[in-house]
Amino acid sequence: MFALNIKTWKLLPPTAPCFSNRSHRASTLSTVRMQKPQKPPSTSKPRRKSYGTSRKSILKKTFQQEQVTFTAPFSDEPVVAIIGGGIAGLICAIFLDKRGIRSTVFDTGIHGLGGRLGTRVIDANNNPLIFDHAAQFFTVNDSRFAELVNAWLDKGLVREWKGTVGELHNGGEFLPFLPSPPRYIATNGMRFLADSLLSETRLVNIERPRWISKLEPFNGMWHLSENGKPCGKFDAIVVAHNGKCANRLLMTSGLPLIAKQMKRLELSSIWALLAAFEDPLPFPGTTEVPFEGAFVRGIDSVSWMANNTKKLLASQSDGPNCWTFLSTAAYGKQNKVPQENIPTATATRVKEGMLEGVEAALGLSKGSLPKPFYTKLQLWGAALPTNTPGVPCIFDPLGRAGICGDWLLGSNIEAAVLSGIALANHIADYIQSPGADPGEFAVGLNHDFQPLEGHDIGQFPGLGSEGKMNEAQVYELAK
Repeated sequence: MFALNIKTWKLLPPTAPCFSNRSHRASTLSTVRMQKPQKPPSTSKPRRKSYGTSRKSILKKTFQQEQVTFTAPFSDEPVVAIIGGGIAGLICAIFLDKRGIRSTVFDTGIHGLGGRLGTRVIDANNNPLIFDHAAQFFTVNDSRFAELVNAWLDKGLVREWKGTVGELHNGGEFLPFLPSPPRYIATNGMRFLADSLLSETRLVNIERPRWISKLEPFNGMWHLSENGKPCGKFDAIVVAHNGKCANRLLMTSGLPLIAKQMKRLELSSIWALLAAFEDPLPFPGTTEVPFEGAFVRGIDSVSWMANNTKKLLASQSDGPNCWTFLSTAAYGKQNKVPQENIPTATATRVKEGMLEGVEAALGLSKGSLPKPFYTKLQLWGAALPTNTPGVPCIFDPLGRAGICGDWLLGSNIEAAVLSGIALANHIADYIQSPGADPGEFAVGLNHDFQPLEGHDIGQFPGLGSEGKMNEAQVYELAK
């Protein structure tokens, strides 16, 4: 498995308190190659654009926009806007809070924070159904992440997932993984970890659901708006999400270097099928499947399956069995549609194809898979990165804007956390270094991207596969 040397990126320790005692001066702003008078941010509602802005159009606007350059000192009590409430954005807010810097997190989530830390709870006849429908579990490799996870364990936010996990090959052949390294899950579902992270912060504000549609520099500050509605002004901004929405937001923002790097990111598409069955799924030779989670091999339509009931509600001995099935990246690409408007015919075809894939993976005869009494299909159109610049964060000191996210280091929760920490400390150091040369704080603006390898559902440092097990390990599993 592809391994990232994350530990080579050292985070700078906290320096001076963020609130300087220098007098506040009115901020000014200038632009490279442009000295035109600036207009105040528009409050008129923009015309609705049709879905599918061409890549050529986006690239043209991205490459031609002028670079914003802020020249005045930060305000006495600077505030950072964080666009995206996934794990990277939340961790960035937490570590800004540790440095005494205020932030506002803008997130589009209707059900909660977390992004790909997604959990769905469905009340079905007073018998709740629960599904982790994006991130399934995580492993720990970096000491900084281990320190956070240990704190989460002490608070009861996460626990070790001791259920059997392994590889399931087409036809029903299952090989369990070794119990080491430990695998971790959120105690009550991944989303509830995200919702709990900010409980002890003092300087973090949450705006949800809020879809930031425009960034405008004016009078030394960033002005944010949602469809013409002002959402505040900020000293610096963090983009903690990606995909086509981030690209559209950045293509006319005045941040061409950041926009170009974001445009180089390539993302997979993954279908998530949530399915509840009245009884345990059958498995050849046993009454039910011998695992709680499995990476599926040799099936075009399915890459992962997990029993959420066993995983999250281990004490529940009866009741429905809630399963999450994730497609392969190839199947997602083959059936890619706008995730905001999935055609009924596509949804039907994908659902049938994935259930047939589950049936084949389990080694069941055609048509013998029990019919689920509840299903929900979701497309993650920007699921996981397939390439990376291999830097912990990106920061443009002239435009006072940065990017954090798992894709900068890998494709897992640990990478997202380390990225959020790195950007928070970098921004804090920049704010707390008045008079420093901005060029010294530029990060990741010109890094080349390299292919990113891993499972279709992400990277899990230390997690072995049968191909990497020696004979002694296989013997231990078979004992």
